[in-house]
Amino acid sequence: MPRYIRSDRPDVTYFFTVRAARRGTDLFLREIDPLRAAMRKTKDQHPFEISEIVVLGDVIHTMWRLPPGDADFSKRWRMLKSMFSRNVDAPEDVSGQHLRPGEKGLWQRRFWEHAIRDADDLAAHRHMIWTAPVQAGLVNRPEAWPHSSIHRAILRGAFTPHGPVGPAYLPLVRRMTHTPYDPRAAALQ
Repeated sequence: MPRYIRSDRPDVTYFFTVRAARRGTDLFLREIDPLRAAMRKTKDQHPFEISEIVVLGDVIHTMWRLPPGDADFSKRWRMLKSMFSRNVDAPEDVSGQHLRPGEKGLWQRRFWEHAIRDADDLAAHRHMIWTAPVQAGLVNRPEAWPHSSIHRAILRGAFTPHGPVGPAYLPLVRRMTHTPYDPRAAALQ
């Protein structure tokens, strides 16, 4: 059985990737309101600061800063996942034989965390969060994605809309084999 060693360094900014149990789902976008409510309630009970965040259909990338002397991010993720799961119906086609007691099959069991080392590491992870919707082929420009902290970055002048985002970004139509996600169309469904 694998042994996971989590960082327990206090006073550090952490980067996390948390995934839905199923790749390719739009679970987090369909259920954005319960996700936001679970995040708020978790923050109220166990404070932390969300430095950056992006919510895609099946993944959340975020950076958190915990209070001084506190490094228990696992407790916060456990609470957030639990609160979200209580307010969202389980998928109909999930087999009970693969679930542990209390699971609904919504979340991947673990998450990936990384303690930010320095200013360059912070900048790299921040850029990854901001540009994740473009990399996923969901939008042409990072600022077009509604579920991202990039909008706060634009307001504080840390990101220039319509500026260069790097040579890796091809026009959306040249990268995609499916229709781009349209949050307005999803809201009408």
